[in-house]
Amino acid sequence: MEEMLTGGPLDVLTGDYLAELTMLVLGRDRLKDPERGYARTFLRQLEACLGTAADRRVRIVANAGGLNPAGLADDIRELAERLRIDTRVAYVTGDDLLPARDWGPGVLTANAYLGGGGIAACLRGGADVVVTGRVTDAALVSGVGAAHYGWEPRKYDALAGAVVAGHVLECGAQATGGNYAFFGEHDVRRPGFPIAELDADGGSVITKHPGTGGAVTVGTVTAQLLYETHGARYPGPDVTARLDTVRLTQDGPDRVRIGGVRGEPPPAALKAGLTRLGGLRNEVVFVLTGLDIEAKARLVRAQMEDALARRRPASVRWTLARTDHPDAGVQEEASALLRLVVHDPDPETVGRAVGAAAVELALASVPGLHLTAPPGPGSPYGTFEAVPVDPETVRHVAVLPDGTRVPVLPPPVRTDGVPPPPDLALPEPLPAGPVRLAPLGRVAGARSGDKGGSVNVGVWARDEAGWRWLAHALTVNRVRQLLPEAAEMRITRHVLPNLRALNFVIDGLLGRGVAENVRFDPQGKGVGEWLRARYVEIPEVLL
Repeated sequence: MEEMLTGGPLDVLTGDYLAELTMLVLGRDRLKDPERGYARTFLRQLEACLGTAADRRVRIVANAGGLNPAGLADDIRELAERLRIDTRVAYVTGDDLLPARDWGPGVLTANAYLGGGGIAACLRGGADVVVTGRVTDAALVSGVGAAHYGWEPRKYDALAGAVVAGHVLECGAQATGGNYAFFGEHDVRRPGFPIAELDADGGSVITKHPGTGGAVTVGTVTAQLLYETHGARYPGPDVTARLDTVRLTQDGPDRVRIGGVRGEPPPAALKAGLTRLGGLRNEVVFVLTGLDIEAKARLVRAQMEDALARRRPASVRWTLARTDHPDAGVQEEASALLRLVVHDPDPETVGRAVGAAAVELALASVPGLHLTAPPGPGSPYGTFEAVPVDPETVRHVAVLPDGTRVPVLPPPVRTDGVPPPPDLALPEPLPAGPVRLAPLGRVAGARSGDKGGSVNVGVWARDEAGWRWLAHALTVNRVRQLLPEAAEMRITRHVLPNLRALNFVIDGLLGRGVAENVRFDPQGKGVGEWLRARYVEIPEVLL
């Protein structure tokens, strides 16, 4: 926050503090203390930076209110009074649907994803700081744009452009070289944070403060645009943004212009996120060293299965990572990792029963066996589910600095669901020619992430020739072959020609979401890099 406030001029500083997993964590906080439930890190940042923001007349908009935006607003007022800073604080509420109805057993949080209307009302009401609960990540920018330019609900193209800009900003340095497939091309030891210069028509330029690390290029912005999105249409509570209309152009060093974004009415239903306490999980990692790794793994697994039969957890998952190398000069490089993950509601079943069984193998199993860490007692895990709700049942309210409560009505026009994406023409394929077996990542970038239990993998070509090959070569069946873990799952391919990109949605790869933590990579962040590392036959002209 301090870097953004002091590194150059800003009108509004936005901050995205919420994720699916965050809501579960805040829900557990609220169980311990009803006055909690918001992101306390935001309040600590404000203590050091509120004066700077006031001096520079920078407004602050953040969804750090989580499950208790009113409580956070009160604490900000107390902070401002203690620091003797004249700060007008407003908040947005109405997303918390937990009291509205019985959501079923185990539901800890139930929150609608609100749009930017409440944020806009707070800013129009004179707020210096606006905190919200669960709004869409992009609403932090679309709400600011609507307040500044006076956009009405039917200004779909402008709102869609702001949503796209908000999506680029929401993950911070991911738009300035962080987590970038071609990271070696830029100095990303300490990338700066992205800034959107937002125009009245919704177009924008993505840039960063001068002198900060990283880079803003068509590639870095493309990577973030593909992150955690699905198809050609990106539905939200205010507008459906047409991602297939987005055009990116380099507008100078560290400046990328976003233009051409078209918008359509939002879907008829709002999205709500439910988190549940699913029970307890535990994990044991056995280290297997040297020869006969597969046979050693079979024996350890059989011994543990026998021990667990007396008190078997509800879910038992095994994976063997062959991290070992033959004739290794370093012991760690001669070792493989056998991972056991268990889930169950009973603490004893996932805790002592599993831990004792694993430890007792130390002197009674394969040679060289040891664990990466002593087994623990087990830890709580949760699940995430997205459900549709009627916007008319959600009481979206902006609470202005003077306490006035302003209802925010749903958009007047909504569509019955998101229509199927348009048929998009593929480019002409490359002429036939010699090919060479090489990693896909030699010619394509990728970015992946989680949406509930699904993983989305965006893949883009770096030039037109690469796109002419990629669009025809990387089919759903080819992805199934390259990612065997996903072979039996539903995979959907979306085509985005303006971005020279394909977006694949793999349903179920993450079980019931990141909080369940069933995979080695529970958020799917590395799936794109795994795909890039797979060898395929690539035309030599591209290499």
